[in-house]
Amino acid sequence: SDKGVLNVFVVPMSGGEAKMVTNDTHRGIRMFDWALDNVHLLYKQDVGGDENFHLHAVNLSTDEVRDLTPFEGCRCDALMMSKNVPGSLLVGLNVRDKSVFDMHRIDLKEGTAQIDTENPGDVAQWVVDHEFRIRGCIATVQADGSKVLRVRDTVEGEWRKIAEWPHDETGGVHRFTKDGSGLFVETSIAHGKGENSDTARLIVISSKDGTETELIASDTRCDVDDVEFDDDEDVVEAVSFDYDRKVWKAISPSVKKDYEILAKEVKGTMTLTSKSSDNRKWILSDFSDEKSPRYCLFDRDAGAVSLLFLARPKLEPYTLAPMTSHVITVSDGEKMVAFLTLPPGVEPKGLPLVLVVHGGPWARDHWGWNPQAQWLANRGYAVLMVNFRASTGYGKRWLHLGDAQWGETMQQDLTDAVNWAVGEGYADKSRLAIFGGSYGGYATLAGLAFTPEVYCCGVDIVGPAHLRTLLQSVPAYWAPMKKMLTLRVGDVENDDALNEKASPFYHAKKVVRPLLIAQGANDPRVKQAESDQMVKAMHSVGTKVEYVLYADEGHGFARPCNRVDFYQRAEVFLSEHCKGRVGPAE
Repeated sequence: SDKGVLNVFVVPMSGGEAKMVTNDTHRGIRMFDWALDNVHLLYKQDVGGDENFHLHAVNLSTDEVRDLTPFEGCRCDALMMSKNVPGSLLVGLNVRDKSVFDMHRIDLKEGTAQIDTENPGDVAQWVVDHEFRIRGCIATVQADGSKVLRVRDTVEGEWRKIAEWPHDETGGVHRFTKDGSGLFVETSIAHGKGENSDTARLIVISSKDGTETELIASDTRCDVDDVEFDDDEDVVEAVSFDYDRKVWKAISPSVKKDYEILAKEVKGTMTLTSKSSDNRKWILSDFSDEKSPRYCLFDRDAGAVSLLFLARPKLEPYTLAPMTSHVITVSDGEKMVAFLTLPPGVEPKGLPLVLVVHGGPWARDHWGWNPQAQWLANRGYAVLMVNFRASTGYGKRWLHLGDAQWGETMQQDLTDAVNWAVGEGYADKSRLAIFGGSYGGYATLAGLAFTPEVYCCGVDIVGPAHLRTLLQSVPAYWAPMKKMLTLRVGDVENDDALNEKASPFYHAKKVVRPLLIAQGANDPRVKQAESDQMVKAMHSVGTKVEYVLYADEGHGFARPCNRVDFYQRAEVFLSEHCKGRVGPAE
């Protein structure tokens, strides 16, 4: 909108003026999609960052907005749609029990919701068949952290287990085949054929007994990334892999020519964001490292890509910073993918460097457009992002090398990364900063507490300081993940020595470098108490810390005014201690 708040606009394919169809004035709308009835647009919104998302529907003919899930304290989780039942939605809601999501069927025309399938208490994901019936689920086993895949032949039938993944294996399900005889799964186990793999393969397994019937795609360096389906036939069109840059592979002969055209036309990271109902027109995003993200229309019949709009047109006149990928050998001999962004027009030697640590930690960084990296590079910093052990996408071994290694080898990977940048001549050893949110915030605290000689300052955004209180205060609906968290973080709830060793809270007196902490008061994942207690611990030993609390934010900052405030504070802080530039206040 003209107030800088994200809203949804609709523009006719034939051209014409864009019409704003939502009217959020506070936090902005970031999650939205078309309903398949050609009448409604759907979006999710929470209040103040509490992540209790409600699902709203906008009638594009009447402009009526309806809250489809008007239940207090409820969170809308999964959202499923089907072309075969366009007037119906399946949504996961924790109305009955805050710790689990039952699937409800919503009638879009009437706005009514009725329970479709009740969660027995362990289901983390539901799977529908071609007729939009819930016939599959993935459940977690609290005893050992494993996952099981269950199916049923009819909605009245008995559930039966057809696959199981131990906690140190990778497994997930996409959908049923059209005839219901199989399921598309990403997996690292053999399923009765061949051997286990390190990386996740995309295969088809029998819905009768779970045996593998077809290998669709795999890569020995990285897991399957995105998967594109033909929704009419429920077959895989294409898959992507992302080791150091996303690469697409056409699977179906029907789209081979299309992906050849797109490989030539799209220079950045491509993601398909929407398809027409007849699958002849695709909308895609093109996220390059040095250009404003662009959204394009691909007309398959014409074989032509045309620009729809630029996400940030005001950046077009400017020279942006390139991002390069690197493979770093860390101190124990392992290899780690990293991404380096250097300020343009400056000799890349002896620069102040900001190590930006991704959250999760079971997530990853990617090559391509990164606003935070561009902001920092514009201010004169080299920016380093690394996929340290425990990052996803690089196989089960790399993921689980991070188990119970918070503050240990996971942190050493970060130290090795900045030492690499210094050794290569990019960075000034005396001007290294660490910066991150969520797990990245923890890594900031750990970096300053456990390696105080490495960094000259740190910026922590919603980072946990005390691992025991973190796990004791997660949302109720994280209950199915609790054993997984214990296995990956470590048993900090019962092991005092481990908790005290890994929690920066107990090492506050070791933090001697300047620290900026930013926190959302409504954060449901990393509660305000995490930052409060770290600040209190530092004050108790006479250490200063800059602390900013946003009363109307959660796990990260969404409101434009708060985002501007935080980044202005952060760049002043970094400039003071790393000697980078400060942009104009306006």
